[in-house]
Amino acid sequence: MEEFYLVLIFLFVLFLLLGTGVWVGLALFGVAYLGLEMFTSRPAGDAMLTRIWTGSSSWTLTALPLFIWMGEILFRSRLSQDMFRGLSPWMQRLPGGLVHVNIVGCTIFAAVSGSSAATLTTVGKMSIPELRKRGYPEYMTIGTLTGAATLGLMIPPSLTLIVYGVAVEQSISKLFMAGILPGIVLAGMFMAYVAGWSFLRPKEVPTIANRMSFSEKLRESRFLIPIILLILVVIGSMYGGWATATEAASIGVIGAFILAAAQGSLTKQTFIDSLLGATRTSAMIALILMGATALTLAMGFTGLPRALAEFIESLQLSTFSLLMALMLFYILLGMFLDGISSVVLTMAIVQEMVVGAGIDLIWFGIFIVIVVEMAQITPPIGFNLFVMQGITNHEMGYIAKTAVPLFLIMVLMVFVMIFVPELATFLPENMRGPRG
Repeated sequence: MEEFYLVLIFLFVLFLLLGTGVWVGLALFGVAYLGLEMFTSRPAGDAMLTRIWTGSSSWTLTALPLFIWMGEILFRSRLSQDMFRGLSPWMQRLPGGLVHVNIVGCTIFAAVSGSSAATLTTVGKMSIPELRKRGYPEYMTIGTLTGAATLGLMIPPSLTLIVYGVAVEQSISKLFMAGILPGIVLAGMFMAYVAGWSFLRPKEVPTIANRMSFSEKLRESRFLIPIILLILVVIGSMYGGWATATEAASIGVIGAFILAAAQGSLTKQTFIDSLLGATRTSAMIALILMGATALTLAMGFTGLPRALAEFIESLQLSTFSLLMALMLFYILLGMFLDGISSVVLTMAIVQEMVVGAGIDLIWFGIFIVIVVEMAQITPPIGFNLFVMQGITNHEMGYIAKTAVPLFLIMVLMVFVMIFVPELATFLPENMRGPRG
């Protein structure tokens, strides 16, 4: 019972700080300091400084700002226009037409971005004007784009998976490999939804204005070659065991610079903007991680994670029931926190439960990412909803409503993952010589 009151106090202080507009990282520091001062005899300052420095000096974390920088460079290049030009000839003949460009475009850009916000912004600027011009329904354009952009959290390089890997001390390369097949399957389920819509409401699908020959399609596909090559080099170097996640990120940054220079979009201002954008995002994530590290320390000294894990164990939940409870928990938490904050805030407690239940931590990382993806499109704090609102000026409620079918598909994907765990474990278990 004492642990229950401790949880209530921690949650009350956390949401009080967040509700008053305090940054997430600083709010976590506040709760950690309170916990150490009020409920332990350990000097808060010394303990927090030591733990924060140890956690922040992780070599694995260096992959994070590098992947962010790679995405920022490509975001400021002419990638979006080239991507639409290369994809549209192949997508227009599929059931649902060019709406598929939203999903395939998000899948491709997710493989070089790692961020759902960057994916949504880049592909949105590319596809929304084109789909509107061709007469596609607004609700399908907005809904599929908002939902498919969440693939940026799963398909490597994923910032959320890097943070999760550091938190639970698992191989980043293996987590990246684990996200490939589920990401492709989820993208396929999104495309099946678009195809189903076209069969149920054929009158809403615009007719094809001009048909291209196969040779013309191949000629237009040359615009996709640079970005596909970059994906193959970055992901292939990790899968082949030739590079760690950090080294692959460095290769990606160099490749992004070469691609931007070849397009003629690499200017002094582009370089400065990409560097500043990556610095801001990296600093924000670093502050959240440091705050979460301090909070993990405080909870460890209070004995809260162990007590909660023992309480969950005493309930004797089946593995399936535990996963369902965690899914609901993360969906609710994601309504108020971004994905990275949700992961780092809870791992100290959840990891012990998961390990105790015999759940593979690599598989669980993909499970967490799918559930966090759902939270990106659920009000009131669904991050993708805010980004889409900024792009389109639609009301938040309208955007959330258009994304509901994609949310339900993600729920279905959770069950697919539970009953077919090999989707996430096959590639990591068959990696050749992973280096980290």
